[in-house]
Amino acid sequence: MFRLLFSGLACALLLACASQDQQPAPAAPVAAAPAPVPPPPERAIPTDSLYPLLLAEFALRRGAFDVALEQYSAQAPLLRDPGVAAHTTHLAQYLAREKEALAAAQLWVELEPDNLEANNTLAILLIRQGRNVQALPHFALLARAGEEVNFPTLLNDFEQLGPRQQAELTQGVESLAQEMPDNEQVLLTLAMIQAEGGQFDAALASLHQVFELQPDQNQAALLEAKILMAQGAPEPFARLQRMLAANPEDTQVRLQYARMLTATDLAAAQEQFEVLSAQSPRNGDLLLSLALLSRESGDTAAAKDYLRQLLALEQHVDEAHYYLGRLAEEDGERQSAIYEYKQVDEGREFIAANGRLGLILINSGELDEYHAHFEHLRSKYPDRTEQLYGVEADLLARENEVTAALRVINTALEKMPQSTALRYARAMLVEQQGDLVLLESDLRRIIREEPDNATAMNALGYTLANRTQRYEEAHQLISQALALEPDEPAILDSMGWVLYRMNRNEEALDYLTRAYAAFPDPEVAAHLGEVLWVSGDTGKAIQVWQGALLKAPDNVVLVETLQRLEVTGLQLPPLEGPPGTAGGDAAH
Repeated sequence: MFRLLFSGLACALLLACASQDQQPAPAAPVAAAPAPVPPPPERAIPTDSLYPLLLAEFALRRGAFDVALEQYSAQAPLLRDPGVAAHTTHLAQYLAREKEALAAAQLWVELEPDNLEANNTLAILLIRQGRNVQALPHFALLARAGEEVNFPTLLNDFEQLGPRQQAELTQGVESLAQEMPDNEQVLLTLAMIQAEGGQFDAALASLHQVFELQPDQNQAALLEAKILMAQGAPEPFARLQRMLAANPEDTQVRLQYARMLTATDLAAAQEQFEVLSAQSPRNGDLLLSLALLSRESGDTAAAKDYLRQLLALEQHVDEAHYYLGRLAEEDGERQSAIYEYKQVDEGREFIAANGRLGLILINSGELDEYHAHFEHLRSKYPDRTEQLYGVEADLLARENEVTAALRVINTALEKMPQSTALRYARAMLVEQQGDLVLLESDLRRIIREEPDNATAMNALGYTLANRTQRYEEAHQLISQALALEPDEPAILDSMGWVLYRMNRNEEALDYLTRAYAAFPDPEVAAHLGEVLWVSGDTGKAIQVWQGALLKAPDNVVLVETLQRLEVTGLQLPPLEGPPGTAGGDAAH
């Protein structure tokens, strides 16, 4: 191993030069003695590496860490020394340079395959890269050495892994569970995989093994409760309740328990959050949860009290003002609602608050005040100008003020002609007015400037299929969009619709069925039902339509389709205005 004592490196070089000019004195004879065991030989630093290593050392001392890392990363694979590899790994981690850290850690493990720190570091870095399967053997090595290993981290973003990776990881964890039946973390990981796959009984069996090793394992108890809830068990929280009775200060378990209760029992959930808040009275997250639960249960006075506590603590200020605005609006206190919404600063609730405020002004007929408000926002938050123009126009369009919405979009495009989002929004608006020339012009410009914009291709193709007889052109556009996004339900629906227009009903049914399975939207239901109906499968068509009507009884496209086809035997709401063309607008 190198002894990289850089502070003495220059001195050592001088001594080495001086020794070349001096002859050693002859040694005096001594009595024979047992020869000592020589220390392992030190490898000399290659001449070509001396300057880079010195440069790296001085860079570290001067705080030029990026320069140091660059030198170490270049020298580590050349020197192939575990000390240098470890040093490079640590420096890269400190700088959050994960690419360099991963390369150095891989070299470190290669040079010292049994080094526990090296294996742990490499496993963590691999997981962060989404290479969970490759991390498993390194965790296994640690576990065999008696180290505690957090095996459930292997399941980070498990749903994002491909089917092959999921299968390999599952097989690896199953093998480890057989090899290490007393490792609760391995068994817990196996249970989590089984639960993710819907194998609830197998997951409960694995959790039973965990509880035999540690009866009150928190993660296992929480997972058990979730599974029992999914199965509809009569007392899914029994273990959690026993754990909290024995240890009422366990805030992590109580918090997870409270969150699960929100799905089944709001009053019980609120009780648990109140216990947590009493334990941590200045915890804004708990106060916000209590406010939302109180609002959900109809206790508006308590909700307002919790929200005002948040304002006093200066925590979750935007959320507090937003929900105070919602409560005021629900109580008919218009001015109070406007005041609260105006207090919401740029953040998570910013668009929602200004959307609610905008609707109040539109519904009150105060369009001048409405436009002035959004103009003020754009001057205050110039980085959000494009988004605010879009919101201003969208709110008007949703309230059937399409002409006013178009004026907003046109003004915005004069200032920002390169905005794809605003141009697309205008295309959707003019489609409602029947201006297909401007729609096509806007969408084709987007496609020219962004050749991979599948949304614009789909919108234009669908409009051509739905509002013209240019079916071949529409089919080509939708095919291009589908090649870019082959699993997008809206594009699958468009393809089914254009094929239906081209009298290719059997092919159309395939695409529409896939679209409806992925996204059971009422407009997709209208399309699928129509193709089934004209193909003679009237029973299935009615089944699809009736299911959609239960979810969206006033969907204009769905109702228009049923009226146009003169379908009887279904409960239909009245359709406002004259029937339009089947399939609705191009934004489907």
